[in-house]
Amino acid sequence: MKPTRTAARRLAAVTAAATLTAGLVLTGCDSNDSSTPANTSPATSAEVPATAESGAHNAADVAFAQRMIPHHRQAVVMSQMARSHATSSDVKALAEQIEKAQEPEIRTMTGWLKAWGAEIPEGMDGMHDPGMGDTNGTMPGMMSDRQMTDLDRASGGTFDAMFLTMMIEHHEGAIDMAMDEKQQGAYGPAKDLADAIIKTQTAEITHMREMLRAG
Repeated sequence: MKPTRTAARRLAAVTAAATLTAGLVLTGCDSNDSSTPANTSPATSAEVPATAESGAHNAADVAFAQRMIPHHRQAVVMSQMARSHATSSDVKALAEQIEKAQEPEIRTMTGWLKAWGAEIPEGMDGMHDPGMGDTNGTMPGMMSDRQMTDLDRASGGTFDAMFLTMMIEHHEGAIDMAMDEKQQGAYGPAKDLADAIIKTQTAEITHMREMLRAG
């Protein structure tokens, strides 16, 4: 089953924003520029340059960006659903925090890929690279079309519980990919971003589990 039109429109907006800002990321930033961190996150995103030196990276760095971009896009779409679907103010605040943290990271990684002359993934379709240890071409933690549709159809407390449960799984997948980048990557800023993703999303997982236990 395909995602609902509402979810598709959200994804289109996220993709368009990343495309429109990619040029600004490349031309408006120097080595001292940084991605905007989430102000309320228990562990903020890395402040990393969006420019990239073509000779300073390897295939694992390219695969990391190509896979993490669509992974982040799905998290942003899920977070945008919370604006109108969630009942809990805590869930809404967390969703806003996730969106504010991950959108700048999408722009940063898009800038790297453009600088490296590498293909930029479209929508929420990731790219397969066995160098990242993924023999099936799938990304850990990604929700299926059916799961995204079910989440978009939920509301109130049901949505809150589904959102938290799904986002925990989603974050765990992102952490797995970030750990691969730290072990296999060569580009310093990408490894720094991977480290920040691990710290930020680990803290958010702890918070989300507490929210689920509290009901």
